[in-house]
Amino acid sequence: TSYQMAHPNCGKLVYCTRTVPEMNSVMEELGVVLSYRSEQLSAALDQQQQNDAAETAAVEAVANAEVEEAGNNVAVPSGEVDATMAGNDNAGISTATTASLLSSATQQPPRRKRKRIYGPKNNTNKNTENMGPNLEHGGAGGNGTLALCLSSRRNMCINERVLRESDREAIDSACRSMTAPWALERAKKKQSQHQSSLEEEGNDDHQQHQQSSSSSFQTCSFYDGFRAAGEATSMPSGIYDLEHLKKWGASKNWCPYYLTRQAINHASVLVFNYQYMLDPKVAKMVSKELESESIIVFDEAHNIDSVCIEAFSVTIQSTHLERATRSLGRLSSEISRVKASDGARLQNEYRNLVAGLVDQGLLDSDPAEQVGLASNVLSPDVINESVPGNIRRAEHFVAFMKKIVEHLKARLRTVAGPRGGVTSETPLAFLHRMITTTSLEAKPLKFTYSRLSSLLRTLQVPNLDDFNALTDVADFASLVSTYSEGLPRFAIIMEPTVNGGPNPGIQLACLDSSLAIAPLFKRFGSVVITSGTLSPIDLYPKLLQFEPCISQSFNMSTFRPCIRPLVITRGSDQLPVSTKFQDRGDMGVVRNYGTMMVELCSCIPDGIVAFFTSYSYMESIISEWDGMGIMRQLTKSKLVFIETKDVVETTLALDNFRRACDSGRGAVFLSVARGKVSEGINFDRHYGRAVIMFGVPFQYTLSHILRARLEYLQTQYQIREQDFLNFDALRQAAQCVGRVIRSKTDYGLMIFADARYNRHDKRSKLPQWILQFLGDGQLNLSTDTAIGQVKHFLRIMAQPVDQNSLKEVLLTVEEVEGMFNTAPMITADS
Repeated sequence: TSYQMAHPNCGKLVYCTRTVPEMNSVMEELGVVLSYRSEQLSAALDQQQQNDAAETAAVEAVANAEVEEAGNNVAVPSGEVDATMAGNDNAGISTATTASLLSSATQQPPRRKRKRIYGPKNNTNKNTENMGPNLEHGGAGGNGTLALCLSSRRNMCINERVLRESDREAIDSACRSMTAPWALERAKKKQSQHQSSLEEEGNDDHQQHQQSSSSSFQTCSFYDGFRAAGEATSMPSGIYDLEHLKKWGASKNWCPYYLTRQAINHASVLVFNYQYMLDPKVAKMVSKELESESIIVFDEAHNIDSVCIEAFSVTIQSTHLERATRSLGRLSSEISRVKASDGARLQNEYRNLVAGLVDQGLLDSDPAEQVGLASNVLSPDVINESVPGNIRRAEHFVAFMKKIVEHLKARLRTVAGPRGGVTSETPLAFLHRMITTTSLEAKPLKFTYSRLSSLLRTLQVPNLDDFNALTDVADFASLVSTYSEGLPRFAIIMEPTVNGGPNPGIQLACLDSSLAIAPLFKRFGSVVITSGTLSPIDLYPKLLQFEPCISQSFNMSTFRPCIRPLVITRGSDQLPVSTKFQDRGDMGVVRNYGTMMVELCSCIPDGIVAFFTSYSYMESIISEWDGMGIMRQLTKSKLVFIETKDVVETTLALDNFRRACDSGRGAVFLSVARGKVSEGINFDRHYGRAVIMFGVPFQYTLSHILRARLEYLQTQYQIREQDFLNFDALRQAAQCVGRVIRSKTDYGLMIFADARYNRHDKRSKLPQWILQFLGDGQLNLSTDTAIGQVKHFLRIMAQPVDQNSLKEVLLTVEEVEGMFNTAPMITADS
C-alpha cells in the first residue's frame, strides 16, 4: 500500500490467501497499518503547517526589522513599504533576504526525527475500530484507500431466506432464483397478474392472496435495493472485512456480494481466495477487469502447484454419470416445454450461436446474469469460431451429450468388470477411441462446456447445481479435446474404486501446474509468491515454469532463540521410532510414541498440537494407545481433542481446545498433516507451546495420479522422483510445525519424531528460519534427552522479555530507507 501511495499509476494490490479466517486476519492487520499511516501523515502535516507558520513569522519579523532600519536612513511613507517590497524586483537586501528565506523554507523543510516504531499496542478493540468506513485524515491510510475482500455467497449473504439453506450449492441456487434477470422478469409478471386479479376480485381476500402468492414471485430485497440505487452504489474509503461488508450492505439495504463485485473496479486493495485468480471458471467473472499494472500476491503459496493442478482436474464416478443421464432427461423435457410455450427463445439462441460465442456473450457476459458456468478452455478455436452446426440445435446437443455419457459408462463398466483394472491413457488415445466408438467429431467436443452454458441460460434453469454432474462431463470432454494435441499435459486414469469409495471412476488429472498460472504471468507485470515454507525455493520456478526477477530466502530476526527444533530418533528404550510402512505396525514404535506423548504433555504447559501422517494412521495409533492405557494417562495432564473429516466437528473441537487452554487446564489436539488444521489455523501464544510431528508426511506413493505426475516431472523438468517426494513431504511438515510461532515474542517447541529427519537429505529441505535454530545438539535425540532439553528451553522462555533486546531487532526508518536505496530496481524489461 505504501508503494501504491508513492506510485499513483500503480494498479491494484490483489492479495490471495486460502481460508476465510486468514482473509479476515489480513484485513484486520491492514486496518492497523493504514490507521497508523494515516495518523503519522496527519501528524506530519500538522507539524509542517506549524513549521511553515513559524518560518513565515520569522520572515516577516526579519523584513520588518530591515524596513525599520532602512527607514532610519531614508524617509519612506509607511503606506508605500509593502508596495515597494512586493512590486520591485531590485528591492535590495530586504527582498533578496525574503526570497532566500522563503526558498529555503520551501525546498528544504527541517527534517523531523522519527521515532522507532515497535508495532501496535495489544488492544483487541483497536482492530475493530480500524475497520469499516473511514473518512478522517484524508480517508483510510491517509490517501482514501478502499480495501475489500470477496468470498462466496455463503459467506456474504444477508438474506435470511437464503441462509436457511444447508450448503454452499443450495445457497447459490437460492440466490440465483431471486436475482437472475429472467427470475426478476418472471416475478414482475406474476406480481402484475396478482395485482390484476386482486382488482377484479375486490379487496376482501387481499391479505390471503398476498400471503399465498408472495413466495411464487419473491425476490431479494437487498438485490432489488442494489439495482434500484444504480450509480449511487458507491462505497466510502475504508477497510472492509466480510462482517463489515455485511453490516454496510444491511445498513444501505444493498446486497454485499453484488456490491463488492461492482466496487472491485474502484478498490485499491483486494483480498481474494486463490480460486478467484487461478481457476478460469471463477477468474473470468471476477478478476477480468484488473489492470495489468496490478500487483498479485499469493501468500501461503507453498501448495500453489497443487491448487493449479486441482483447477484443471476433473473426477467423474459412475454415480455422476447416472445423475448426468437424469439431467439430460430433464433438459429434453424442458426443451419441449419451451418450444411449446416460447419457441422464439430457442430460435434466438440458435441465431446467436451461428454468429459466434463472443457475439452471444458467453465469453464476456454480464456478471449480474450469473449463469454460474464458465469454461476452463479458452482455446483460439472456441473464442474465434462459431459453434459447429451439429450442436447448435438444443435437441441435437442433448443427443450429442447422451453419446458422450454412454461412452463413459461403457468405459467404466469395462474397468469394473472381472477383466478390468486400472487403466491410464493420454488424452489423444482416449479421444481417438471415443471418436471411433461414438462416431462423434473432435471439434464439437471443444465447445461442449460453452454450449451447455448457453443452453442452461436459455432455458432459465434456476437450480444449476442439479446439473453439476452433467457440467463435469462437459468440462471433461472440452478439456480432453482441447489438450489432446502436442505434449500430453493430462493423464486419464480409470480405476475400479476412486477416493476409497465403492464406485468406479475416471479422472482427468492435470500434470502441468503451469497451465493455470501462466496467464497471470503473461497478463500482470508483478506476481509475488511468498510463504514461510517455500523450501527449496529454487524448485518452484521449475514447477510453475517462470523465470523469477527476484528470489530470496530470509532468516528469522529474533532477539532470543524463540523456537527449539528437536529431532527425536529413539524412544526411552533406545529403539528407533519411525512411521515407515514396515515399522508403523511395530508395537514397540507405537508404545514409544505413546510414552513420548505422555512425558511431553506432563512437562509442557498449556496447548500441544500433534500431527500424524494420515487419518487412517492416526485412528489406528489412537486405538492402540487406548488399549495400552496411554490415553488415560494423557487425560491426567491434558484434555484430548481429535480432528475428524467433518468440518463442524473439527471446528467444535478447536473451540473447546482453546477454552481448555484459556482455563489453564491445558489440552492436546491430535490432527493430520494435509488436513484442515494444518492450513490456516494458528496456535499462537499459549494455544501452541509445542508441535509434535509424528512421521514424515509423504504422499501415498501408490496413487496412480501421483505416479503419472512424477513421470511427467522427470521427463519434462528433470525433477527426480525422490527429490519431489522429499520436497513435498518436508514442506508439509514445515507447514505443520510453523503453526506454533506467530510473533517475535511468541515461543514454542518443534518436535520431529522420526529417525528419517536425522538424515541430511531430509532436514536440509526445511526452511532456513527453522534450520538456523537446529544445531547438532538437537539431532538424534532419545525421548529422555529431548525431555531434558524441553525443560531447559521452557525455563529460559519463562524469563521476562528484554524490551531493549526486542528493540534491537526492529528496523528504524533510516534503516528501511537504506535498504530501499540499495535494493535492485526491477524494470518492465527485466
